[in-house]
Amino acid sequence: MKNNKLKYLKLLSTKFKNIAETTTEIINLQAILNLPKETEHFLTDLHGEYDAFNHVLKNGSGSIKHKIDEIFKDNISNAEKKELASVIYYPIEKVKYISKKMEESGENLELNKWYKKIIYRMLEVCSITASKYTSSKVRKAMSKDFSYVLQELLYERKELPNRKEYVENIIDTIISLDRASEFIEAISNLIQQLVVEKLHIIGDIYDRGPSPHLIMDKLIKHHNVDIQWGNHDVLWIGAGLGSRGCIANVIRICARYSNTDILEEGYGINLLPLATFAMDTYGNDRCKSFRVKEGNDIDLMAQIHKAISVIQFKIEGQIAMENPEFNLGNRQFLDKIDYEKGIVKFDSHTFKLNDTNFPTVDRENPYVLTARENEVMEKLERFFMNSEKLQKHIQFLLSNGSIYLKYNSNLLYHGCIPLTETGEFKEILLKGERLKGKKYLDKIEDIFRKSYFLKNEKNKESFYKEFPWYLWCSPNSPLFGKDAMKTFERYFIDDEITHKELKNHYYKHCESEEICKKILLEFELNSESSHIVNGHMPVKTIRGEKPIKANGKLLVIDGGFSKAYQKETGIAGYTLVYNSYGLKIIAHEPFESVEKAIIEGRDIVSSTRIVKDASVNRIRVKDTDIGKELQGQIEDLRELLNAYKSGILSEYE
Repeated sequence: MKNNKLKYLKLLSTKFKNIAETTTEIINLQAILNLPKETEHFLTDLHGEYDAFNHVLKNGSGSIKHKIDEIFKDNISNAEKKELASVIYYPIEKVKYISKKMEESGENLELNKWYKKIIYRMLEVCSITASKYTSSKVRKAMSKDFSYVLQELLYERKELPNRKEYVENIIDTIISLDRASEFIEAISNLIQQLVVEKLHIIGDIYDRGPSPHLIMDKLIKHHNVDIQWGNHDVLWIGAGLGSRGCIANVIRICARYSNTDILEEGYGINLLPLATFAMDTYGNDRCKSFRVKEGNDIDLMAQIHKAISVIQFKIEGQIAMENPEFNLGNRQFLDKIDYEKGIVKFDSHTFKLNDTNFPTVDRENPYVLTARENEVMEKLERFFMNSEKLQKHIQFLLSNGSIYLKYNSNLLYHGCIPLTETGEFKEILLKGERLKGKKYLDKIEDIFRKSYFLKNEKNKESFYKEFPWYLWCSPNSPLFGKDAMKTFERYFIDDEITHKELKNHYYKHCESEEICKKILLEFELNSESSHIVNGHMPVKTIRGEKPIKANGKLLVIDGGFSKAYQKETGIAGYTLVYNSYGLKIIAHEPFESVEKAIIEGRDIVSSTRIVKDASVNRIRVKDTDIGKELQGQIEDLRELLNAYKSGILSEYE
């Protein structure tokens, strides 16, 4: 036996000290390999829609409702099924509602009966949900306060003589001690955790919707989640790292959708210096092109919107000049404006401006911030970099995130893999290297992470400080995937021909099965059995578009969680579910409200489309990435066992 291997086995023997312990662990791991695989849920482009996201997580993308139907069939009414489901989704709120309702109607004595009925039914749902996992895993997921009781009730054989009375006595005691509501919450949390065992977020948690910070808080609490960064996520990370371009753009988008509460209340970022500057500078300006996209029509919000947009265009020009490698030279417009005539010239064309009020632009040096603009940006930079909550969220995104992920033979990424017109991997010059395909994405991730570790260095080069901006809007960014971000044109030019953003050739070729197989092979995956899971491209089902493309090789699951996109998509988001029976895509209808879910038992109506049915040969843990790791552990343990048996290593007591 080689010395390195012997050293490893000696180290392993400190954990498994003898033949008995080693044998027990081998038996345990071998048993786990034959359990059904974990259930994975894939979601993308959440865009701040916390309520809908939270509900989809709580209802397991419709799977809890499906389990209730399977378990109870016609034994309980539809109204009772809806009530049970809403208790599982919102236990605290539903119990309060039922308690108040019974109190108001003078039915206080009926509450204990209701508790007992609901607890029994929840335990049945929980028992079925837990059946595919080891008792050890289920136990670890239980509330510490009720762990012992839940184990007794879930694994108790109620059909045996005298055991039914034992179970009833436990539940009666919980109710008599006034702990029923807490116990119901514990069962609910356990069901929800077991239903969504693994969660993949394929990018774009931020922007448009009102509560991305609440989504982040929810993800941090989740027991098993990974994130593939989207362009909106790296924009917020960049803002937290002090990139002025990202800071200005984050504020601009919040102002555009009237969501500045995210900044002020969610992250404690003070916008007063910007608001004061905006009122002083644009107080007499109607700011017509900067009226908020939805909600109120307050003049101040439009003024803030315009003030930060003009600042952004200046900073954008500076970034382009300092970093020619970013390929953003065509995003400089302030030096191309004829301010007297009210026109702008670029691409050999002349366009009329719909707004000619640029009081802060120095025509000789159009990309230089005024002293007051610079003062505002200095303060905002400090606010973003010192926001404790934002920094916590950024750390989580970096610790649990990546540009792409290979997991259980699926390739996950948000945007695209840059391709040429002929479908070849596009070669891109980045930091002195010519890269393409997987190597290009790997390099991007290395640089992006380095930009985080250099965030507090005062003299770090512009390339690293502004690299998140590159990922946000460079034509070579795999997270953006277009030739240009036409922000200036959309604000200042009415001619819609200037608004069109041309997509990377990936979006033309990705519906080809051959191209998708080529991408899978590039990322060292089996091109026959693997799939690409993609976000970023809203699937317009209302126009007949389908999420399953390239003969099932590509699954595009951006279905419009963002309300801003739902008119285009015709639905309100997709969930891709990968369980032991195969892959299925679930389309969701719009979520009405938490209040209606609690009071009326309203749920998200979902429809399911099978992508790949594996029910004939059910997928086991041994077929997954975790299974491969466990197989390796078993092999090591067998070597340890042989070492004990042959006397190479001595057993410990």
